[in-house]
Amino acid sequence: MAPDLEIVRPDDWHLHLRDGAMLRAVLRFTAEVFGRAIVMPNLVPPVRTAGEAEAYRTRILDCLPGGHPFIPLMTCYLTDSGRPEDIREGHARGLFTAAKLYPAGATTNSDNGVTDVTRIAGVLEAMEEIGVPLLVHGEVTDPAVDVFDREAVFIDRVLDPLRRRFPSLPVVLEHATSKIAVDYVLAAGTGLAATITPHHLMINRNALFAGGLRPHAYCLPVAKREGDRQALRRAAVSGDARFFLGTDSAPHPTRLKEADCGCAGIFNAPAALESVTRVFDEEQALDKLEGFVSLNGPRFYGLPPNSDKIVLRRASEPVVADSAIAVDGGDVVQVFTAGGALNWSIVDGRRPAAMP
Repeated sequence: MAPDLEIVRPDDWHLHLRDGAMLRAVLRFTAEVFGRAIVMPNLVPPVRTAGEAEAYRTRILDCLPGGHPFIPLMTCYLTDSGRPEDIREGHARGLFTAAKLYPAGATTNSDNGVTDVTRIAGVLEAMEEIGVPLLVHGEVTDPAVDVFDREAVFIDRVLDPLRRRFPSLPVVLEHATSKIAVDYVLAAGTGLAATITPHHLMINRNALFAGGLRPHAYCLPVAKREGDRQALRRAAVSGDARFFLGTDSAPHPTRLKEADCGCAGIFNAPAALESVTRVFDEEQALDKLEGFVSLNGPRFYGLPPNSDKIVLRRASEPVVADSAIAVDGGDVVQVFTAGGALNWSIVDGRRPAAMP
């Protein structure tokens, strides 16, 4: 058996924690393992101002045991009516690590998102000036565009013109899903990075239809073709610092996933690090794991890596993760493990659980 694998404690650079009972149910799975996480602002109502970010951060910290070192990094939800002064204030107060661009209607709770990026030019100018990264959900919402092509069209119609207009603005193409996205980042030079999720490394679009309609494999952007999955795996294990982990762990109650119009989102937090380690093991690239999960993200955001370590061990027998977790009020959330057992587990460095 291979020796234990010790790495710098990882971070999650794209995470949905929700609020209320769901926040209390899911937070511990991230806080036990990750040092920091970029927390998405798509609540109802969304997090748009420094005051709203501070209040949300307080609710997150209140769910942690006293003195727990997990750090939530807050983001600003951009809208057509967003103001540059909101970004400046949030950044000056240390509340906004980044700002999130959701095309209106692109995904969960994005109805208040941006309808046309020209309407937020003043906000983007302020972000470029003070160095606040722009995080983009990279899909167009034009119903005439095939759902499997919406990332590629977004890059062509929106992202590339935006980057040409604001060349010094740091940008993260979040949850990249296609070879086109990978190739675009590789050709872009500095200032552009991409997060990659565990599930997009592990499944392709066939998972949506394996023996029937599989709502728990449905996320946005949707998983693409097998060639796209392979391109994402090559990027992740390449050692290129422009690619890093963003789990996009996005919990929804099972009753809302298994519905006539089911919600998009995959909840992978309980086994995110173990799943990614499995991928790197399969690609014979365990020596590149620490860069992808622990070092590349902090480098892009200008932050130091975490100061402590975490240890993983290849299991002598497959580890079966919990299939679901309970939420106060009777809801349950299904856990993503790509339909199989895990062959890695965390044996040292897991922190005390957050409050139930």
